[in-house]
Order: sequence, then C-alpha cells, then structure tokens
Amino acid sequence: MPEFGALALLPIVVILIVAVATRRTLFALFCGTIAGALILGGWGGFDVWVEYTGKALSNATAQWLLLIVALFGILMMLFEKSGIVTDFARWAERFVTSRRKSTVLTFLLSVVLFVDDYLNVLTTGTSMKQVTDRYRVPRTQLGAIMKMTAAPIAVLVPVSTWALFFSGLFEAQGVTVGGTGFGAYLQAIPFIFFGWAALAVALLMSIGWLPKLGVIKRDAIRAERDGDVFPLGTTDDERRAEGVALLAELEADDPDGSTAQRVATALATSAEADAGRKPQPWGFLTAMAVLVGVTIATNANVVAGTAAALAVTLVIVLVQRRLSIRGVLDAALEGIESMLFVMILTVLAFMVQEMNIALQLAEFVIQVTEPVLTPALLPAIVFAVCGIYAYATGSFWDLAAVITPVVLPLALALGADPILAGAAVFSGAALGSTTCLYGDGIILASRSIGIKPINLMLAILPYAGIAAGLSFVMYLVTGFVTA
Repeated sequence: MPEFGALALLPIVVILIVAVATRRTLFALFCGTIAGALILGGWGGFDVWVEYTGKALSNATAQWLLLIVALFGILMMLFEKSGIVTDFARWAERFVTSRRKSTVLTFLLSVVLFVDDYLNVLTTGTSMKQVTDRYRVPRTQLGAIMKMTAAPIAVLVPVSTWALFFSGLFEAQGVTVGGTGFGAYLQAIPFIFFGWAALAVALLMSIGWLPKLGVIKRDAIRAERDGDVFPLGTTDDERRAEGVALLAELEADDPDGSTAQRVATALATSAEADAGRKPQPWGFLTAMAVLVGVTIATNANVVAGTAAALAVTLVIVLVQRRLSIRGVLDAALEGIESMLFVMILTVLAFMVQEMNIALQLAEFVIQVTEPVLTPALLPAIVFAVCGIYAYATGSFWDLAAVITPVVLPLALALGADPILAGAAVFSGAALGSTTCLYGDGIILASRSIGIKPINLMLAILPYAGIAAGLSFVMYLVTGFVTA
C-alpha cells in the first residue's frame, strides 16, 4: 500500500468541501494546496508549498497552457474592443430566429472546433453568448452545451490534440495496430463511450428534447421571467464587468418566445443603425479559419494556431481602422489582465496535481480497486475509477499518462482487450475534463461566458451523470461480450 494511504485523499476532499461551501474556486484550491503541503512537509509545510509552486510553474504543460491563455486573452479582447465579435453575433442573428436555433448553433460551432477543447470553449463562449442572450438562454445552459461537446468531440476526432497525445500512450506501451499507436487509437474510437454519450446529450439539450434539470431549470425560469441570463447570486458589478447588456424585462407569459424574438430583432436593428453599416462577419470567420487551419497543419499545435489568428486579427483591426496602434496595445494588456484569475487558478491546479503524484494518490486508488478486477469488469471499473479520479483531481492528460502504463499491462495480463481498456481510460479523462470544478476546461469555459466555475459545474453535473451512467453500462456489456 502507498506510504500515505487514504490520507492522500485529504487535499481533494478539502478542495471539494471548501468549493461547495464557499463557491470560491480559487480559495478552495489554495486550501487544498495547504492541506497537501502539511501532509508532505508537516511543520515544514510552508517550504513544501513554495517548492510545489516552483514545480507547477516549471511544468511544461502548465507553461503551454499559460501561454495559450495569455494569447487567447489578447485575441478575445481585440475581438471585443474592435467590434469584430459583435459584428459576427449580429450577422449570426439573421439566421438565428429562435431560442432553439441559438442553442443548436452553439452545439454545431463546438463540433466544428474539434481541434482542441480549450480553443473550443474559448471561441464558442466568446462568439455565442451575445446571440443566446437575445433569446434568454441562461449562461449556464450555454456553458453546459459547449462543455458537454468540447472534450467529447476532441477525444473522438483523430486529428485533435487529445487524439495525438493518447495515440502516443498506446504506442509507448506497445499496443499498436498496423505498427502504430495511432492505428490502435482509431480502433479505440468506437469504444470511447463517454464521448459518444456526451455528444448525444449535448445535441438533445440544444434542440430541446432533453428536459432542463437542476441549476439550468432554475436559471431558465428566471431568464424567461425577467431576462436575467446570469446565475442566481451574480452581482451587478460582475454583470458590468462582463460587458453584456441584458434584455429588457419581458412578459412572463410568452411560451412561444415571440416577445423575445421581437425584442431581439428590434435590438439588432437598432444596433445596426447605430453602427451605420451592415455587420461584417468576415473578420471573425477569417481569424477562426486561420486558427483552426494552422492548428491542424502544425499537428494540433494550438499555440501556433492562436498566434497566427492573433496576427491576422491585428492586420484586420489596423487595416480597417477599428483600433489605433495605441488601442491595440491597450487591448492586449487588458486581455492579459482579464486572464490573470485563470492563470492563478491554473498554477494552483498544477500544484494540486504535483502533490497528488507525491502522495501516490493514483497508486492508492488502483490498489483499492485491484481485488475486484476481472477481464469482464475491467473496462467498467477503469472508466469509473478514472472518471472519479479525474473529477476529484483536475488531472486529465496527466491521469492518462499515469494510469495507462498500469491499465494496459494489467489488461494484457488478465486477457482483456487492451484497446477497450485504453478507451475506458480516455473516456474517464473526458468525463473529468467535462465536470471538474477546478479543471482548466471548466475554468476557461466559465471565463468565456462570464460566470463562476461553480455555477457551470453544478449545471453540467446532471447531464454528465446521464452520459456517464450510459457509458458505464456500455463498458459492462462490452466487457462481458469481449471477455
């Protein structure tokens, strides 16, 4: 049994309890790092905390993510200050004439941006919130649709950052098809059940065939009644900081959305008249095409794609005289400042992950579940353990990197299908990325739509629970069929 045993769970328990009790993700993560430092260092806990701060900052993945966040912060602020994203939103409103069409467009945009889940949530949230606000779609519903799509589509499409990383894990363990780990990953895609189930749930949510549940139901009632699309408890300062003009109060008795449509049309017409020109979507669409195209062309290098999109946006903004050079510099600085909260959360999240490795949390979880493992039960148990672990720790790719070298040899030793077992790991990682309160996916998604991470997580959980339950059953069935 690992040295720390069940004590390794304490930082995660502290984080979850504090986060739910205070609804302060940053404070919860800080408390979790303090708990981990005290377990690892005792009276020398402060020195350990400083040490793990350095480890988090020197982590290559953390540095990569911080760079992406900074670049995207600049890009989003340029979109906002220059009016590029507003033009796209007003142009899109011509085709979006109902609440359902606005949510379906959100789902479709998330599917198109399959290259990377960070890119997905940042782009979709930034571009769609103005459109969905017009039709009183609560921000929590917007976030749930795009977050239930982002990681699942990334894990299913074989040219995404997720697929390239997981293919390498297959190959490193000698599990190949046609001599490559990529071939093994292609065979695993049909068995990444959470990806398929989550996409189905997101589609049903977007077209209104799935009932509103929990937080989204509460927020939808309030949005329908008075046009407030923000979660309960959002302050006026937070609304002003988001920079979104909410709809005027609408009649409560408007089941077909006709009032909302008339108001939305009037607002769009008024905004266009004020601008003195028709909205031009090409700036935004060009930047997004460059972002996705360069990312794909550079083997899913999101940094290269974002930098290229930023360069193109700068040219568009300056040539069209949307901003002066000074305005561009001010927007860049403001964009970085707008992401400082996300950056601090990212560093704390990586501190927690580093501490979990030192506490041997993965080894403890594996050893606890090992006695009940059989070839038939292996895929379902691996999925459940990985999903819970990823949700509790905020570790997704790291989870796969730690767990895969254990699961694949174990599957081979038990006579189970290693590709199915690997697919279960990847499904668990996608489940965690979709739901984890302090995971980078939730943090970035909540930032892009202007709500708190705790509100987004609570909105997602019922729907992710449905997809996870279906996935668990499918892994049980396929496990027994292939055993």
